[in-house]
Amino acid sequence: MKTLSALTLLLAAGLALPGCGESGSDAHDHAGDDTHTHADGTTHDDHADDAADDHMDDDHAHDEVALGTAMVGDMEIEAAQGHGAVEAGKESHLVVKLPYNDNGASIVRAWIGTDDPTLSFVGKGEYAPSHDDYDIHATAPDPLPEDAMWWIEVTKPDGTSVMGSIAPITD
Repeated sequence: MKTLSALTLLLAAGLALPGCGESGSDAHDHAGDDTHTHADGTTHDDHADDAADDHMDDDHAHDEVALGTAMVGDMEIEAAQGHGAVEAGKESHLVVKLPYNDNGASIVRAWIGTDDPTLSFVGKGEYAPSHDDYDIHATAPDPLPEDAMWWIEVTKPDGTSVMGSIAPITD
C-alpha cells in the first residue's frame, strides 16, 4: 500500500511541475497571452495584437531582421533573425515562413553551426497561426564554427524531409 501511495504522490508531483520542454534551447514558458519567457529569463512579446501585420516586417517585438530567402529542398522559404547577432553560447531566434499554408502541420527545426547538428542545440519551431510562420529558438554552439549557418530542416505533412541553410547575422 505504501508503494502505491508513493507512486501516486510522485505521479501527481510530476504533473504539477512544469515540463522541461523539447530538447535543445527552444524550451520557454508562456508568461501570459501576450508574452513568453525563455529559459534564460528574458521575456518577449508574442505578437498577439498584431495579427494583421506581416511577421517578417515586424521588427519591433523581437528586433527581427530579414535574412532573405533560402532553398530548403525544392522550396524557397523566407527567414528572419531576432535577438541580435549570433554569438557563441547565446540564444538566437529564427522565424521561418514556408511557401505554403499548412496550419502548423509541418515540423520545422533549426540549429546554428554546420550541416551536422550533433554539436549544436536544435530548436523545434512553434507555429504562429496569426502570422502563418514558425518561431524557433536555438543556442549557438561554443565555440561557434567559423562558417556557421542557420540550418533548417522541414518535415512536410506527407512525411518527406528537406534541409537547407541561410547565413546568420553575426558580428
